[in-house]
Amino acid sequence: MNSIISGTGSYLPPISMSNDDIAKLVTTSDEWIYERTGIKRRHIAKEDTTVSMAVKAAKAAIEDANISAEDLDLIIVGTISADELLPSTACRVQASLGASKAVAFDVNAACSGFLFAMSIANAYIKSNTCKHALIIGVETLSKITDWTDRGTCVLFGDGGGAAILSASQDKGIIQINQGSDGRGGDKLYCLSRSNENPYTSTDKGLGYITMDGPSIFKFAIKQVPKVINNLINDNNLNIDDISLFVLHQANLRILNTISKRLDIPMDKIPANMDECGNTSAASVPILLDHLNKSGKLKSGDLIIVAGFGAGLTWGGALLYWH
Repeated sequence: MNSIISGTGSYLPPISMSNDDIAKLVTTSDEWIYERTGIKRRHIAKEDTTVSMAVKAAKAAIEDANISAEDLDLIIVGTISADELLPSTACRVQASLGASKAVAFDVNAACSGFLFAMSIANAYIKSNTCKHALIIGVETLSKITDWTDRGTCVLFGDGGGAAILSASQDKGIIQINQGSDGRGGDKLYCLSRSNENPYTSTDKGLGYITMDGPSIFKFAIKQVPKVINNLINDNNLNIDDISLFVLHQANLRILNTISKRLDIPMDKIPANMDECGNTSAASVPILLDHLNKSGKLKSGDLIIVAGFGAGLTWGGALLYWH
């Protein structure tokens, strides 16, 4: 049994924050931000929550797949910005959708979260324990962003993306590669609650995203080409066989560097970070949905989806578009 992506959905909060808006908070400018990141705007949640954005993206994906919530056997949410420590975002989504028979849980692999969720759902389907899986990448990064730190606040946005993986005899996911290197964990992190009990009090205050930008850049431009090459070489393909490379939307300079290193035309590496910013686990499924709904993905297209993030983590999938 194979896994195919049978539907996609996405949601972005209505507030769109421009670079000029950020320039009112920190010393920067539209030109400075765009030149270094390729980002012009990002969406910021006001009324929305991580759960509400996940539900809205999920409903769109379910409709696109022409199934009902009751058909779902599995719900996996990739996020680092859950509304609650417990229960999981996935369980909240399950309740909102009325997906009564679905197993639901979260994964935390930062910006690689959607790819990790895809790998798990693919394994469920291939083992014949699941027919339809809902996988979601969703983030409210604005609540863990330090809006006084120019190095990070210019990068991140909020949003949710979702896909339905379904069991099929058709060609779908061919191969998924993943990896982690915990030695790089201090390059990109966000502190959680510290010890607070009758024996100690080590409260360090609120934690915000902290990043060593140059190190993450070097990691990304090394690891993503390696993942892409592995997928291509393992399946006796070449770059020209791939219709699109749907990559994590972290920084346009990263995408440009990957393009040059692998000799991939930039028109095969779509980008929407100019309007969305870096939405972490949500960036790949949001882009997938935009490509799907705009008709830029055709049935039978061979594509590579890849992401990288804190952990350090990375993942890539080679698949036929259904």
